[in-house]
Amino acid sequence: MHDLILFSTTVFMGLFAIMNPIANTSIFIGLTESNSQAERRAIAFKSLLYAFIIVASFCVTGHFIFKLFGITLPAFKITGGILLFFVGFNLIQGKESKVHHPSDEAKVKIKELHESNAINIAISPLAIPILAGPGTISTAMNFIGASADPVHIAIVIVAFALLCFITYLMFVSGEKLIHFMGKGVIDVITRIMGLILAVIATQMIIGGIHGAIQLN
Repeated sequence: MHDLILFSTTVFMGLFAIMNPIANTSIFIGLTESNSQAERRAIAFKSLLYAFIIVASFCVTGHFIFKLFGITLPAFKITGGILLFFVGFNLIQGKESKVHHPSDEAKVKIKELHESNAINIAISPLAIPILAGPGTISTAMNFIGASADPVHIAIVIVAFALLCFITYLMFVSGEKLIHFMGKGVIDVITRIMGLILAVIATQMIIGGIHGAIQLN
């Protein structure tokens, strides 16, 4: 029981760090600033629903993907760890990782593209790649591993569902949140999330190297 509680806490913190709902709230506000409150709620709900479906699908089918492409867990841990480390490193420096966030130019183009149909913003760039990008997917699949333990799968899916709910609340009350906390506090939290993410990534790499040595 203690192991499951520890695993659940680690999963939630890892997904929270890579998804970073606090920092993403400012991005959401920037992309939907010209929309009404009702439209914002609809966009927030759909973007998080799509993100949940994407991550949950990878959680359920991840072990089939491992077998299909002959991917070993150590290889996935090392690759995912390197990817997440760069995301965390950029967050510590106060930068937006290109793996995790679209560039400013891309966000402007996307916003212009979807002005007449704002709900499409929920699919891109919000659901993909901001909420359910490669970092989030690789983190979720790494927690599950190649064994595909149903209990671990359920914990990861429930943890991500809870995170999606929290993110939705932040999105719909985003302006109040940013006004209350201030940009400086959000920047500090973003850097702390980056540090946590970098540590998780380092542990993934260490575990991957250890597993690769054992396989040989």
